Amino acid sequence: MILSDKRILEEIDNGSIVIEPFKRECLGSNSYDVHLGKHIATYRNRVLDARVHNEVDAFEIPKEGFVLQPNTLYLGVTMEYTETHKHIPFLEGKSSTGRLGIDIHATAGKGDVGFCNTWTLEISCMQPVRVYAGMPIGQLIYFVIDGEVESSYTQKSNAKYTNRSTRPVESMMWKNTF
Repeated sequence: MILSDKRILEEIDNGSIVIEPFKRECLGSNSYDVHLGKHIATYRNRVLDARVHNEVDAFEIPKEGFVLQPNTLYLGVTMEYTETHKHIPFLEGKSSTGRLGIDIHATAGKGDVGFCNTWTLEISCMQPVRVYAGMPIGQLIYFVIDGEVESSYTQKSNAKYTNRSTRPVESMMWKNTF
């Protein structure tokens, strides 16, 4: 089941969902709109290697916006910091974003119970498109979880994305053993 607007507000009131900053006008019938933060990053190397730390170059989106180019992976970040302690958060693109040819995640749309951070966006586009800091970029949907969670995301020893950040975070695949 997906939480309704009233239920999201109840969960915010009891502290099981945190959204900072929270704006009531961003609450939809069953979702919450999130916005593109001011930082965006690209990988330094065109060829990425899953076994090494691929470094990024980050910059601020200027006031006049930034033109995304096809065939480039951009890492963006949400303006909103979120915590989800009893539900499964999913981040999806808004239809208006999709109609501009922008994808906001390659595969990482699901968060874990206990995820506490901003959301790094894996942005790609179909054609050149100008984006702006603060523009609506996606929506969070909260699912009810069935059963008790043994250990939340931040309690796991192998959780790689727990350091609070207002900047996009590059892949930490290199920390895995394979």
